This record gives sequence, C-alpha cells and structure tokens, in this order.
Amino acid sequence: MQNEILLLISLVITYAAVLALFALFKEQGLYLWTVIATIAANVEVLIVVNAFGMEMTLGNILFASTFLVTDILSELYGKKAAQTAVWLGIATSICFIVISQSWMLYIPNENDFASPSIRTVFSNTPRLMAVGILVYVIVQLFDVWAYHRWWAFTERKFKDRQKFLWLRNNGSTLLSQLLNTILFTWGAFLGTHNTQTLLSIAISSYLIFIVTSLADTPFVYLARRLQRTMAQRSS
Repeated sequence: MQNEILLLISLVITYAAVLALFALFKEQGLYLWTVIATIAANVEVLIVVNAFGMEMTLGNILFASTFLVTDILSELYGKKAAQTAVWLGIATSICFIVISQSWMLYIPNENDFASPSIRTVFSNTPRLMAVGILVYVIVQLFDVWAYHRWWAFTERKFKDRQKFLWLRNNGSTLLSQLLNTILFTWGAFLGTHNTQTLLSIAISSYLIFIVTSLADTPFVYLARRLQRTMAQRSS
C-alpha cells in the first residue's frame, strides 16, 4: 500500500502547491509551476512502479497538474495566458535537454561517483524529452482549444458564462489526456518495452489521468473563488 498512499498524498500536495503559488504570485505563480512540473515530470517518468494493481510510470500527477494550470489560466486570464504557459513548458523542455546533455560531454574525475548514475538516467532523456515536447505541444494546445470550445458551447446554449465550469474543465482535459496517453506511451517507450507492457502503461496512465482530471475540478473552482477574494481585498 505504500505506493498507493504516496500517490494519493502526492496528488493532494501537488494540486495544493498549484493553488499556493497562485495565491502568492497570481498568474506568475502558475507559470512558475509549469516550469517546475515540466522538468520534474520528464525525469520522474523514467520510474516504473506497481500501484492499484497496475504497472505505471511516475510523472502522471505532475504532468496532470500542467492541465490544471492551463485550465485555471483559461478560466481566469483567457486563452492567450494559457497558451503562454504551454510555450513556457516547451522552452523549459528544450533548455533542459541542452543543459542535461552538456553534462555528458565532460570527462569525470577519478573520484567522481555521480556520473555513472547521471548518465544512466539522462541517456534516455533526449528521446523522452523530444517526444515529450512534440506531444506536449499537440496535447496542451488541443486542451486550451477544447476548453474554450466547450466554454463557447455552454455559454451559447445556456446564456451563462460562469456556469458549467466542471464541464469545460473535464471535457477538455479527459480528451486531451487520452490523446496524450496514446501519443506519449508509444512515442517514448516503443522498442524499450514489449507490447504488453506498453498497453499496461497506457491503460494505467489513462486511468490515473481520469482520476487526476476529475480531482482537479474542485481546485479550479477554488482558484476562481480565490481570485475573487483577492480582487475584493485589493479594491
């Protein structure tokens, strides 16, 4: 049960951290979290664990939190702000690839003990990050587009811009995460794992994404309420 407990705790802490940074720095805090989550998720995804009776990679919760960020930005600051977060994530990934791969060019000192482990971890990083960048662009921009399409639909249908936040939040994220699961699993791990493992990773990843997508809805509502509270205090 240790892995299951850690994953549930991680989910709550991660989403709470997004709100905390938002409360402290407003939209800049959300941009900051995008950078943090992009780096950490692309390293954490190398770890495969067993939890809830499934085989899964880590990084799913951190990656899901970037969808929480773009949904909050879409809701509170508009489409352009959400797209800015996407491009920040892309720039972060590119910079991280360049920096991490530059470490491999050095000849370690005879007393060095870290290089073998670092090389083991980051030798797979270029492929993962390259696939991650491509998938990130496709999926995140799709998520922003879908969020605003759902918003336009509900506003047109029900003549209310504020209602049905849960629908545009989950409607966009669940579709985006399905697309992400298919593209990233096969793009990143084809040839590394067998077909059965790939299917297991894809299914478990999407099940996790369903849970994380549904779980982030209250946090989007809390962010909207928090913004209103901060606006009232500043006025």
